[in-house]
Amino acid sequence: MARPKYNRILLKLNGEALAGEAGWGIDVPTVEAIAAQIQRVHNLEVQVAIVIGAGNIWRGINGLARGMERATADYMGMVATVINALALQDALERGGVATRVQTAIEMRAVAEPYIRRRAIRHLEKGRVVIFGAGTGNPYFTTDTAAALRAMEIEADVLLKATKVDGVYDEDPMINPKAHRFASLTYIEALNMGVKVIDSTALSLCMDNDLPIIVFKLAETNSIERVVCGEPIGTIISR
Repeated sequence: MARPKYNRILLKLNGEALAGEAGWGIDVPTVEAIAAQIQRVHNLEVQVAIVIGAGNIWRGINGLARGMERATADYMGMVATVINALALQDALERGGVATRVQTAIEMRAVAEPYIRRRAIRHLEKGRVVIFGAGTGNPYFTTDTAAALRAMEIEADVLLKATKVDGVYDEDPMINPKAHRFASLTYIEALNMGVKVIDSTALSLCMDNDLPIIVFKLAETNSIERVVCGEPIGTIISR
């Protein structure tokens, strides 16, 4: 059995990851496949916390384009992340993994309110914790929420699962010859203006010396491979 490199991780998933080929909504087989990956990591006795985006349900930028108030659009996105969190929780628990959802906006009928010490206690007891509703504040992305929660629970690393297998100097979807970086410093990533993770999250990780690994979720056993230290993706660190 592979040996994990990290004891406690914060996994950031884009909402689109739950949509499958449809690109919209929640595709149950896709969610189950992601849950199976997380379960394999959990079976390695790694403490797993997760933040999920909401791009498969709602994009605030679309509301802004139609004249919606920014705060309203952002709150709608926060609620959508809770829907995704509950879907992933259901898939994990059907697989036998004890899971808790905590939300930055109180929704006591469906999830616990976010309490840092309780979240850490859940992790110590071997439960997967999914953080919903972002930071609970408008104008902050779920990337920033992931960085913030990672600091609060004292995670060893922030794992950013994406559609691409790392950070490139150009968009690899447009230029097949784009160069992929095996590693970058925080400053290099900020100066490049990387699109795969926002600058606020990057700055927060830099200030607290938390490494970030950007990797492709769709690759076979990608989460387990990253957790076990296999050099896939791009690591951003000091």
